[in-house]
Amino acid sequence: MRLDIAVLGGDGIGPEVVAQSLKCLRSVEETFGHTFRFKKALIGAEAIDKKGTPLPDETLKICKNSDAILFGAIGMPKYDGNPNSKVWPEQGLLKLRKELDLFANIRPVKVFPALIKQSPLNKKLIKDTDLVIYRELSGGIYYGNKSIDSGTNVATDTCSYSEEEISRITHLAFKAAKNRRKKVTLVDKANVLETSRLWRRVVNSIAQSYPEIELETLFIDNAAVQMILNPSQFDVILTDNMFGDILSDQGSVLAGSIGLLPSASVGTEHAMFEPIHGSYPDAKDKNIANPVAAILSAGMLLQHFKLNEEADALVAAVLKSFSKKIVTPDIMGSSKYGTNYVGDFIADNIMELDDHFNMNDENIDLGKSTII
Repeated sequence: MRLDIAVLGGDGIGPEVVAQSLKCLRSVEETFGHTFRFKKALIGAEAIDKKGTPLPDETLKICKNSDAILFGAIGMPKYDGNPNSKVWPEQGLLKLRKELDLFANIRPVKVFPALIKQSPLNKKLIKDTDLVIYRELSGGIYYGNKSIDSGTNVATDTCSYSEEEISRITHLAFKAAKNRRKKVTLVDKANVLETSRLWRRVVNSIAQSYPEIELETLFIDNAAVQMILNPSQFDVILTDNMFGDILSDQGSVLAGSIGLLPSASVGTEHAMFEPIHGSYPDAKDKNIANPVAAILSAGMLLQHFKLNEEADALVAAVLKSFSKKIVTPDIMGSSKYGTNYVGDFIADNIMELDDHFNMNDENIDLGKSTII
């Protein structure tokens, strides 16, 4: 297979962790005989500094002409810490999602058995955690009308959703549940918000077309509590943009590190793959950032193109790094290994799966049927 992949390292540790993803994809190329062509482009703070905009036209063009996008992280303190700034890095990411119509963010949350001790939560409660969050990504309060009256010092952010926006991600979530444990949990705030009440009406209607799927509804505050108290009860979580943003970051606590969780942002024509962590500028160029989330995001890219054996081989190499304790300090505080070494180890251990490296499918899968 030949794939053109846009590479947007972004800010902070983004370029460092994406570099490890590229090592792994090159290893997949060599092992399985594919051809991946990478093209780097600017986004975020670096793009502002060099081009005056967080999403240059050239970057958008490269992304539109690529088969997929690998993304690192975005955000820098000199912009994030200045509420008076007229331009900031995150605007680039939001615009990219909108321009490419990346309406579904898919975030698997799986507790790896080898790292279960890393979680701050009760090990018995989290040991069977295997869920996936379907977050609507192109609507809601992040994209609604915004205003601020400097005279009265009053600010407004409008949350708006259409039936079409809700419907298309709902169908994806139910289709994913058909190949998992056949349960969808809608998370909203229907006791307060009109947009949430619309979500309930649309989702309840669509659920009639999937009689084999159990549908439950939870308010966001209860869902946040339940994710900590009993995360194994969840299979597919369906929710809006802001609530999904919150819950998916909370999911990183279950796994033990935000540096472990990948994600995919997909639309009808484009797909982008990125770790869920931020830019962590304090760690920039210190060779301590955890590359696993970025590497697993590359695994989701492979799954997206039905390269399932290749994705399994990549994930198996990640699991081998866990078993050999070749991890960055955030996983095992005394670890002596850095970002580059961990990336090299995983890339070097990507091989066609055979009998001498025995791992069952449950341990290898990132999350069954999470990708379109």
